[in-house]
Amino acid sequence: MPDADGLHGRATDDVYDRAGFGATVPRGPRPALVVVDLTRGFTEPGFPLGADLSAEVAAAAQLIEVAHRRDVPVIATAVSFTAAEADGDAVAWLRKAPGVRALREDSDAVALDERLGLAPDDHRILKKGASAFHGSSLAALLAGLRIDTAVVCGATTSGCVRATAVDAVQSGFDTLVVADACGDRARGPHDAALFDLQAKYADVVTLDDAVSYLDDPFRKADR
Repeated sequence: MPDADGLHGRATDDVYDRAGFGATVPRGPRPALVVVDLTRGFTEPGFPLGADLSAEVAAAAQLIEVAHRRDVPVIATAVSFTAAEADGDAVAWLRKAPGVRALREDSDAVALDERLGLAPDDHRILKKGASAFHGSSLAALLAGLRIDTAVVCGATTSGCVRATAVDAVQSGFDTLVVADACGDRARGPHDAALFDLQAKYADVVTLDDAVSYLDDPFRKADR
């Protein structure tokens, strides 16, 4: 838990500096953009699990546009459960968070937000847990594309984004998390997740920084 001076106070910074956290992540020549769960069920407040993430979707759309222009692979993920999974008792996550049962396959809630501007040839991964790596082909896909750096954005910051970023590092990818393109249902979990990711797992960067990296004409790689 944060101490009395808050997440970014001097006492907290001293503790984390002494522990050796917060080093800068290398940025390789072969990034991929991983867009985590920016589906309507999360990005629109009319859905039970949703919030108004219009600003975050707009930021992610900027990243996607640059990725398309610079031939950077885009992978979009969505949580989706079959009727048997959503109505049954076999998925442990659904016992803890029963509201997630609303994310049923082929429903409006699991449709990727059209404002993202995804292309037909962008990669899409369906998942059953928080991390986009768990039980999916994402690690194999990134390896097959010879990716060295994962640029992560999406929702929610404290849940699926954080889990995906942690697993990206554990799968061998240097990782950037784009703060402006990540959203949550409440500010506290969002800020805490970004603080912890910056300390231990990823570089938390601004939208402008991420765009500059993806758009760098000198970032060369043979595909």
